[in-house]
Amino acid sequence: MIARAFLVTVLATIVVGVAACGRPTPENPKPGRTADSKAETEHAKSSDRTTIEAAVASESGIRTAKVGPGTIRDEHEVQGLLTPVEGRHARVVARFPGPVRSVRVAIGDRVNTGQTLATIESNLSLSDYPVTAPFAGTVLARNVTVGDLANDQPLFEIADLSTLWVDLHLFGGDAEHLRAGLPVEVERLSDGARISTVIDRILPGAATASQSTVARAVVSNTDGRWRTGSAVRARVSVSETPVALVVPLTALQSMDGKDVVFVHLGDEYEVHRVKLGERDSRHAEILEGLQPGDEIVVEQSYLIKANIEKSSVEESD
Repeated sequence: MIARAFLVTVLATIVVGVAACGRPTPENPKPGRTADSKAETEHAKSSDRTTIEAAVASESGIRTAKVGPGTIRDEHEVQGLLTPVEGRHARVVARFPGPVRSVRVAIGDRVNTGQTLATIESNLSLSDYPVTAPFAGTVLARNVTVGDLANDQPLFEIADLSTLWVDLHLFGGDAEHLRAGLPVEVERLSDGARISTVIDRILPGAATASQSTVARAVVSNTDGRWRTGSAVRARVSVSETPVALVVPLTALQSMDGKDVVFVHLGDEYEVHRVKLGERDSRHAEILEGLQPGDEIVVEQSYLIKANIEKSSVEESD
């Protein structure tokens, strides 16, 4: 509630202040033209900072971090698809034809190596025999029920999903620049979760119907949240350049046409105008305006900007 009230107050005050800014009054018929140089200097200084209590900042989601060295990456963004690892995916069939006497698992069940999935009465021996799991995994499909006649059709589909392949589809220049061993950050499209891995191999002659080449990586799926058949987005780092100072792009705002970040000093937040160098999809290099160890706002920086602009409007009224 504190955070919501803070945000509403900031935005509402900006609207009212902007509407009132520059309105003549009996005491000041021409606002902004009668202040002496000292008052103007004090206003310029105060309009570059704001004070927000720590509890309010925390409730508002404002987060800070210290500035330091980092890496700027030359990244290629590609699309991909999650698939089961070859050799860890099986379609289980009956060894001998006959009626199904029992079925012991359902879709989604986890099974162990050798666990009984169903029992079949053999037409040859007229005795029951078990159909078992060839390895530990998850039941993806069950195509049988009690009373069915088992033959050469798959009864179950099982896959070990603890690790998965990510098949990345490369087009044009991407196929020329990417190679095995390059780091990859894979992003799940459903919720934005990310996992880091590397390109394991470029499949030879892996042209697809879409005329793409396939680069394959492996991801861990111990929590079971990565689903086979799901589309993913991946960023492949072709090269990495170390730089002295980097900030996340979420820290950057624009004020008066200049790039700025907000330095945290106790309960105060101060504008620092910065000169940017190289950048990638997540970070920007800082050439001027910050020092190593400066603590800056890295999340919800737009709230600091809004509060400073609100204060500036109030003071100029």
